[in-house]
Order: sequence, then C-alpha cells, then structure tokens
Amino acid sequence: MKLVIERYNKARVEHPQQVNLCSEIKFWQRETAMLRQQLQSLQEKHRQIRGEELSGLSVTDLQNLENQLETSLQGVRMKKDQLLIEEIQELHQQGSLIHQKNMELYEKVNLIQQENMELHKKAYGTRDLNEANRDSLHTNRQDIGKHSNKPECLQLHQPHPENYEMSEGATELRLQLN
Repeated sequence: MKLVIERYNKARVEHPQQVNLCSEIKFWQRETAMLRQQLQSLQEKHRQIRGEELSGLSVTDLQNLENQLETSLQGVRMKKDQLLIEEIQELHQQGSLIHQKNMELYEKVNLIQQENMELHKKAYGTRDLNEANRDSLHTNRQDIGKHSNKPECLQLHQPHPENYEMSEGATELRLQLN
C-alpha cells in the first residue's frame, strides 16, 4: 500500500499539470484492480498450500508446491527440535540443582545425626550406646546415599523410656528418619 501511495505522489510531483480529477480516478481504479488481482493470486496460493483446489495444477506445479511444503515443514521441525533441546537442557539444569540441594540436605541430616549422638554421649556419658542406634545410623547413611532422589521425612520426638535409662529431670530429643 505504501508503494501505491509513493507512486501516486511521484506521479503528482512529476506531472502536476496533468493531475486532475479524472486522471486521479483512473489512477486509483488501476491500482484497485491490480491490488484485487494480487489478493486473488495470494488467496489461490494459500488454498493450494492448504491442499485445496489442486485440480488445475500441472505435475511441475505440484512438484514445486510439494518442494515449498517440504521446505516449510523442515523449518517447522528445526524450530520444534530447537525448542525441545532448550527445554531438555533446562530440565537437566533443574535436575542438577535438585540433586545438589538433595546432597546439601543429606549433609545436614548427617550433621544433625552427629549432633544427636554427641548430645546422647553428653547426656548418658560414654557408657554402652545402643548398638541398634549406631547400626541404624550407618544403614540410614547408606540408604540415603543410594536413594538420594527419594524425599526424606524427618521428625523430632521424645525417646521411649524403655529403650534408655533417663536421669531425673533430663529431657532428650532425638531425630528419627522415616
């Protein structure tokens, strides 16, 4: 449309004496006819690309149309592949971050377990520690290392009095992995 207006302005500047109402009407009629023809041509090509109205095409025209479609389809596939690759890379990065956070949490759990053992030693001295507690600590460390992608549920609770001898007034909190 800009080209049409530019041509009109150019014709008006080059031939100002010839511009009158009649010639201006004829100019716009020619431009309108030319634009209608271009629109019809584009609509016909669009229908052909969609696979409609192919009966009037020759074998060469059909081959050209097929080549155009294959080129377009190749471009679409390349864009789709690029988006999928970017999404996969983003998911890998997220997975790495989650794994890193998981390892940090694993270290925190180990630190809390060590603090718990130290508190237990302080509360009860170095006397006979519960072997099952040490074994479970060792087993839990191995299990966490093997299954680092499983969420762990941590909770604090009071120890059962039948498992430990408690001195009067002493309160102990332990961390237990479920």
